[in-house]
Amino acid sequence: MTDVVDADELLRRIQRARACAAQEERAWRARGEELGREDSGDPAAARDAEVRTVAYGVVLRVLDEILTPGRHAARG
Repeated sequence: MTDVVDADELLRRIQRARACAAQEERAWRARGEELGREDSGDPAAARDAEVRTVAYGVVLRVLDEILTPGRHAARG
């Protein structure tokens, strides 16, 4: 499968991927907060949610750097 896409389509795909990653990061962060409550009693699931939140955060930073090079270099 080798589709040829122009720069505008590539940019739209990257922007959609970034939006999806942001949505997933928010969802996993909320789930982790819910599972991390003391009454939940599932520390393994809370840890998994935390790891996924960090992973989606990394994906967001990479996609942000592709979309706006150098703008986020001062962070972290």
